[in-house]
Amino acid sequence: MDDPDPHDDTSADYEQFETELLAQDRDVNGVNTADIDDTTAQSQINELLDADVVTPVPEDRVLVHEPSDTAFDSPTQLAVFHRGWTAACDADEEAE
Repeated sequence: MDDPDPHDDTSADYEQFETELLAQDRDVNGVNTADIDDTTAQSQINELLDADVVTPVPEDRVLVHEPSDTAFDSPTQLAVFHRGWTAACDADEEAE
């Protein structure tokens, strides 16, 4: 039986690619949302309101995250979502 041609062996490329994907997963998973309490969430929401990233809809009692067009009735849920959404967008930009 012939030995495979070392130039045709792509296993090292695959392993490198897999390692790169795992690193990206760790980066995205590394975003900590557990440390967002109500005070931190309200502060972040105020910053997002000032930056026109979030729009309040008083008649529905919700906050709309404009970039994703997602509505939230809890400032804490919105703050956690925005932190994860931002991390995912940053990971996508780095991958390109």
